[in-house]
Amino acid sequence: MKAQDGVAVRSDGISKSFGAIKALNNLTTEIKRGRLTGVVGPDGAGKTTLMRMMAGLLTPTSGRLMVAGLDIIHQAEDVHTVVGYMPQRFGLYEDLSVIENMRLYAGLRGLVVDKQQTLFNRLLDFTRLSPFKERLAGRLSGGMKQKLGLACALMGQPEVLLLDEPGVGVDPVSRQDLWRMVGELTTDGMAVVWSTAYLDEAERCEDVLLLQAGELIYSGIPAQLTQRLHQRSFRLTAPSGDRRGWLKQALDLPDVCDGVIQGEGLRIVLRASGQRAALEKLAQQAGSEVQDVPPRFEDAFVDLLGGGSGGTSVLAEHFAQVPAFPGFTVSCNGLTRRFGSFVATDRVDFQIQQGEIFGLLGPNGAGKSTTFRMLCGLLKPTEGETCVMGFDLARATGEAKRQLGYMAQKFSLYGLLSVQQNLEFSSGVYGLTGNLRRERIEEMISIFELESYLSMTPDSLPFGVKQRLALACALMHRPPVLFLDEPTSGVDPLTRREFWTHINGLVHKGVTILVTTHFMEEAEYCDRVALMVQGKVIALDKPDGLKRSVADETLPDPTMEQAFIRLIERANAQSRAT
Repeated sequence: MKAQDGVAVRSDGISKSFGAIKALNNLTTEIKRGRLTGVVGPDGAGKTTLMRMMAGLLTPTSGRLMVAGLDIIHQAEDVHTVVGYMPQRFGLYEDLSVIENMRLYAGLRGLVVDKQQTLFNRLLDFTRLSPFKERLAGRLSGGMKQKLGLACALMGQPEVLLLDEPGVGVDPVSRQDLWRMVGELTTDGMAVVWSTAYLDEAERCEDVLLLQAGELIYSGIPAQLTQRLHQRSFRLTAPSGDRRGWLKQALDLPDVCDGVIQGEGLRIVLRASGQRAALEKLAQQAGSEVQDVPPRFEDAFVDLLGGGSGGTSVLAEHFAQVPAFPGFTVSCNGLTRRFGSFVATDRVDFQIQQGEIFGLLGPNGAGKSTTFRMLCGLLKPTEGETCVMGFDLARATGEAKRQLGYMAQKFSLYGLLSVQQNLEFSSGVYGLTGNLRRERIEEMISIFELESYLSMTPDSLPFGVKQRLALACALMHRPPVLFLDEPTSGVDPLTRREFWTHINGLVHKGVTILVTTHFMEEAEYCDRVALMVQGKVIALDKPDGLKRSVADETLPDPTMEQAFIRLIERANAQSRAT
């Protein structure tokens, strides 16, 4: 049954409680057919609860929810036939091929598989997976897995498509493909709901629902919320000396709501009551200038939620200054890793100075995580050598590992242990004993606000809290080198800012940071960035240097994401030419 009056989803005062926890509270809204609607909010806001209710997997505690004209409580079985749902952890079968996964999901949707070859071919072409239909799902890149998940969610041609954070862990090139596909679907009249923690994605939606602690605090066009920050967003051009130090000072001003590093400069947002004079004074001290810049949806989001947490890292204040180290703290020369005939990392060379943030970027499958694992001593190189704090990982593996902390891309703590037990285990692995061990555990619990989660297992934690726990475990032993493999993938902007406040604070204490990310604004925080494609480093420069390298008449002032995409396209074109 088609939704009437152009409304695909209508909620009327819906609430959802889990025991004493109210995940959604009296939510009333409409989602239109033929439009892309973003659902955004910080961790624990209720985004996934709302998505699961629209998918018919949860029922409201109170209120009424209609999806495609069907009542979610009384017509739940019919709802499943008109909704396509791609959850955060999409259940692909990694030992089945692309086409076998599609056949399986077609069968689960009640489609006659033998008669669906035309549908399969259309979806394979739509997602550009035709050349890979016989490849095992477990061997797909992150972006290709998301495309396969989308193809499976589209089985049965649903009226409402629910995508719960489809951009998490996906590089900008693959994310472009996802946006292209979603745009075609809405043109055909489908209602697409895209849950996201990335506010550049939310800004591209036609409508947004902004949730906070289960409450709907904004519903409408993103630009209308952004306009509220007219003449409150500024850029401080190239402050002299330490830009991280100037950012800390800016964020600690009572007039400032939010701030981030943008290449050689700073982007600062004033509070509604803030005065530009406070920024002018800071800029004068920094030998900088204050320029007006257009507000972004992310500026409005952070402002609506009360602003960031300031510029001071409590974590960094507990760190002693790392002694000056002569030479490079991290280096790799000719680093190569083969898996059979496949070359995952191909003669990679770079060196990192003490107190530097070094970014490793690239599309899914570029070789970033393989490089990371070799630098951590978790994977043996086929060729080449790596050193950490002067220790050769091939000859002094134990000594090198004690110099670094590692936060893995996929949360790798023990799911059967509680938060408290994971902290105790990590401290023991890093050789902490006695009073020092107890002090460090208590310190991390306090700094990362883990008190109320100690008896819970990692898998039951909100994602942002889970990432805090991972960072706490990686830093338990005060390492002088920290490796962060996509540390903020999937976390909300407030948690992301908290992480970077800690990272910037640690750098001031002399800690060296190596980080991978698909979030291009995070690349702006890096002192230098290496861009990898097909296992090779194709560019290495400061963020603004990479942007300048692709600037031309058609794109005189590229963003980091635009620079990333152009450099990838340039490398792929050169590869095809040879």
